[in-house]
Amino acid sequence: MSNERRLPTLPEVLFVLMSFVLIMFLFIVQFELPIQLALLTTWFVIMTVGLRIGYSYFEMQRGILKGIYDGLEAVLILISVGALIGTWIAGGIVPSIIYYGLTIIDPSIFLLAAFITCAITSLATGTSFGSAGTAGIAMMGIGISFGFPVALVAGAVISGCYVGDKLSPLSDTTVMTASLSKVNVIEHIKSMLYVSIPAFVIAGILFLTTGFFFNSGGGDLSQAEDTMASLTAFFNISWVMVVPAAVVIILLAFKKPSIPVILFGALLGSFWAFFFQDVAFLDAIKTLYTGSSISSGVAFIDELLNRGGITFMLEVIALIIFALGVGGLMEQIGILRVICVKLLAWADNAGKTTLSTIISGFFGNFFGGAAYVSVITASKITEENYDDLGIDRRVLSRNTEAGGTVTTPMVPWSDGGVFMAATLGVSTLGYLPFLWFNFLVVIITALYGLTNRFIWYTNTNETDSPGIKENVN
Repeated sequence: MSNERRLPTLPEVLFVLMSFVLIMFLFIVQFELPIQLALLTTWFVIMTVGLRIGYSYFEMQRGILKGIYDGLEAVLILISVGALIGTWIAGGIVPSIIYYGLTIIDPSIFLLAAFITCAITSLATGTSFGSAGTAGIAMMGIGISFGFPVALVAGAVISGCYVGDKLSPLSDTTVMTASLSKVNVIEHIKSMLYVSIPAFVIAGILFLTTGFFFNSGGGDLSQAEDTMASLTAFFNISWVMVVPAAVVIILLAFKKPSIPVILFGALLGSFWAFFFQDVAFLDAIKTLYTGSSISSGVAFIDELLNRGGITFMLEVIALIIFALGVGGLMEQIGILRVICVKLLAWADNAGKTTLSTIISGFFGNFFGGAAYVSVITASKITEENYDDLGIDRRVLSRNTEAGGTVTTPMVPWSDGGVFMAATLGVSTLGYLPFLWFNFLVVIITALYGLTNRFIWYTNTNETDSPGIKENVN
């Protein structure tokens, strides 16, 4: 007969959270050990508390497996995008986009162009991962060729990718957040426009002015010219090369499932490598697994284009699996429920409720390691407060995206943070200061809550909101 289980006490919860942060610091900063080992060590800390409060090893294993199972879609997308990156480089798709981008885009407006290009791609496809692995890779190549700091370019790319991740009706996080919050997905998107439009405009202005600053003297285009020469020397550059990219974007825009579409795009890349880049057929197929490999003699071109393939993502996948296990364990032994109770007691007005949702979403990314965890923690931990205060659930869904979706790439071990760092070749802490759209979404959302602006109520008795009010009953 199993021991009687109980919820962890607040000191036990704090012990787990503080241990998590300490382990991360020691493993990553102090000892320079792999982050995967840090996450795996955290499993044992959580299980120690789980045993203390009455959970068996079998029950905690079940929590780990559930956490990993719930995040398997992200793992499969990582595998698919890894294969796609490898074949699209070998097939000349990414090199062609970089080449034509260098001929079309003016360096002074490049950062704004990268931001908008990735935003349009993510809005059309609904995937930040797919957008970063396609348009994002190309924008990185163009930006580096223009001489922009790699971290700044990554910030513009990721900011654009997360415009669609939180706004597109094709995005899994958008649909999932609306569903969890019990809000119609179109109404959910409309509510987010109050935050996203000003955030998009301000971020666009910041990227535009920063681009002018870096190119105030006209810029040195010699590196861009060297890049174009290297690309034409090693690849057959043609507009035909962008056909696989167009096919993938169109299929995703027609709401076809992400994983088979991305894998189909990867297969097209292999065929393009065989038919247009003179790669042997078996070698072209092999790039699905091993990625692209060239030796151009230009260091940054080799660094940019020697990547991709399923093997390219294996360390990333291991990291995400361990992070998902942490989230599953915390959910299983009741740590999230304890935090929920504390937040419910504290958040007694619109401002505090908004902040509690943002904090809960970030908590899901920081300790759960995945966007799907963050939207669950943000919505489910705080939903009772919205109902008790008579706040419309469209506000809940909007705040959930702000605390959950857009903070995902800010956490080095979350699925978004790991993927963006691996795909774009920039560390999370490197690009973090330049995630201007993401930060603006969080800041504007918090300001709306604290000032009671654009907070809708479900009853007509509320008279203290100077923002928009509606009776939705």
